[in-house]
Amino acid sequence: MRKIFTILTLSFSLIVAAQTELVFVFFKDKPNKAAFFSNPLSELTQKSLDRRTRLGIALTDQDAPIEPAYISNIQNLGFTVTDYSKWLNGVAVNATPAQIQILSQQSYVDHVESFVRNPNGGKRAQKIEKFKEFDEEFSNREPMNDFNYGNSLAQIEQINLRQLHIAGFAGSGISIAVIDTGFPYVDTGSAFRRIRTKSRIKDTYNFVSKHTDVYSTSLNSHGAMCLGIIGGYIDGTFVGSAPNADFYLYASENDDVEIPEEQLYWIEAAEQADRKGVDIISTSLGYTEFDDSRYDYTYADMNGATTFISRGAQIASEKGIFVLIAAGNEGQSSWHYISAPADAPGVFTIGAVTSSGASSGFSSYGPNSAGVIKPDAAARGTNTYYAYNNSSGYGSGTSFATPLAAGGVACFMQSLPNTTSINQLKQKLRQDASLYPNPNNQQGYGILNFYKTYQTLTVNDGRRIRVKIYPNPAKDFINISTGQRITSVEIYDFLGRLIKSDSESKLNISDLAKGSYLIKIKAGNQETVEQFIKD
Repeated sequence: MRKIFTILTLSFSLIVAAQTELVFVFFKDKPNKAAFFSNPLSELTQKSLDRRTRLGIALTDQDAPIEPAYISNIQNLGFTVTDYSKWLNGVAVNATPAQIQILSQQSYVDHVESFVRNPNGGKRAQKIEKFKEFDEEFSNREPMNDFNYGNSLAQIEQINLRQLHIAGFAGSGISIAVIDTGFPYVDTGSAFRRIRTKSRIKDTYNFVSKHTDVYSTSLNSHGAMCLGIIGGYIDGTFVGSAPNADFYLYASENDDVEIPEEQLYWIEAAEQADRKGVDIISTSLGYTEFDDSRYDYTYADMNGATTFISRGAQIASEKGIFVLIAAGNEGQSSWHYISAPADAPGVFTIGAVTSSGASSGFSSYGPNSAGVIKPDAAARGTNTYYAYNNSSGYGSGTSFATPLAAGGVACFMQSLPNTTSINQLKQKLRQDASLYPNPNNQQGYGILNFYKTYQTLTVNDGRRIRVKIYPNPAKDFINISTGQRITSVEIYDFLGRLIKSDSESKLNISDLAKGSYLIKIKAGNQETVEQFIKD
């Protein structure tokens, strides 16, 4: 009887769905925008305004709140309104064709756009799942980052991030919004104790359920794992790519269904991130198909301007937020290509590579359908380690390559506090990646190289000292030539641990084991981190 009842319920739901469709009602204007412009703090935090000032981004009508009277008017017409966007200036409702006509005729409505792309459903070429279902689950500067990386060392080194950590840049003062499923055990697990005790979780909200709880153990763990790749810390076992960053945790993905409303949940989360003044958004979600096939997209729609979520992601990037999006895990499926919002031209799309630097077979292909090179760059996505609850594990997917890269961006941004152009930072990261100037369709410009980019941007600005270390390789002694008086020297082993400090230009290294080491050299207000080999 239960099976029959379930079938009947499903059939009824499909009939109702056929009668209505999700639409977005675009409003003509924002009548009260003058009040916002006279008092921007009524809508945006000072941190958000400061980011705009630093990057030279002017306030626009998009930043003003949506007109409350318009929402009330829609509700008075009999519609339920739970999701809306000030950036797009409108609300989402479910409506019949006749109701759409009524909505279009309202004096304050500009136009109504349906989420439906295939009115008759149509044949589906390939079921595209959420990235999480493919993931295998088994100054602001702090003076020293003496980390024992453990399992995460190889993925940190592949993107040349350990040297940036040792230089003192581990994400301090940089805020990252992780927009994902949920974050179970982040409020209790020892893998996240460090960010909790240092009060680095700044805001939480579940845009699916409309409440602040993002920690429920009933939520999918994908978001927590992605957070763990950035901010997790287990001494001697795991260090995230930006363990000193601040975090804003937003749930936008409903694990039980695949519905077009999830695109709006994401946009709402991105708008909240903007209000709070975050610097970076990291998202490992993508959309092409839904439970109701009327809403399915095609590759032609992956042009960065068609899907609602890609429009929102593009606006977020135009607000000065560094938006990183996973390319997707469809490289070996008939779909093959990136999904939304990875197709947005302004986002920094991340592909996945193996430990050897080869493209991960599952990593989705670009470009977007308008010909924009995607992905932009790549990081480790095969057997990538993450911290979760009380331990660490490893899994595969562009879902994991993306937060790894996002943490690197946070450290990089911390090292350049006076940055005035996010687009220039993106371009420099592309230019210093492993495949530049010859990108391919799975890695873009290749594996990121954060310390190389830091070096190229700071060598002439008076912050980085020029040095010569010789002999290299060395057996008993190394000499350091700077042309200036050395104030301190620190040697770190391959795990990232500080093992020797001095202030001399000639160092005895005879007691060191054979291998590769990093040496941090300071002379006055200048410094550098270099590598040498003990023979």
